[in-house]
Amino acid sequence: MNQIKANSADLILAEFSSAGALIEAAAKLRDSDITDFDCHSPFPIHGMDAAMGLKRSPLGFIVGASGLFGLVGAMILMWWTSSVDYPLVISGKPYFSYQAFVPVAFALTVLFCAFGAFFGMLSLNRLPRLFNPLFYSNRFSRVTDGGFFVSVETDESERVISFLESIGGSNVEVVAQNEE
Repeated sequence: MNQIKANSADLILAEFSSAGALIEAAAKLRDSDITDFDCHSPFPIHGMDAAMGLKRSPLGFIVGASGLFGLVGAMILMWWTSSVDYPLVISGKPYFSYQAFVPVAFALTVLFCAFGAFFGMLSLNRLPRLFNPLFYSNRFSRVTDGGFFVSVETDESERVISFLESIGGSNVEVVAQNEE
């Protein structure tokens, strides 16, 4: 165990042997009183969200609301320009001929959905985060090619370290959050 001088809230990192061991560790952490933890793996693991006890993402609602805003905005803009601001009768059609507005309304709906997804993901993931304290750990560089890790932020380091070791964590270390 590599103990580095840590702040009031320590960041503890534990390595696990496989994806199955990581899912079991996440379920045991979820069932314990440890709440502020995250799992790291080189690939997405099916069932990890349920094992960690994560709720459904609100991103779908954000994208849906953005798309609805784009659709309504497009229809209001085209209604205003063709019926109020510059009414012009073309081929005997009514001022607000919504059938001709479908392609523009569709395009703006898709555009606003894309913006909602992009900015919603940035916001929900608290990005851009250019540096993570886990980068202080030399072992954590294995997360991209075969390492399975759990990181826990806690004030009770000794208890969490012993708990992580008891559920199969190896190479448990306290990672410094601020380099001095």
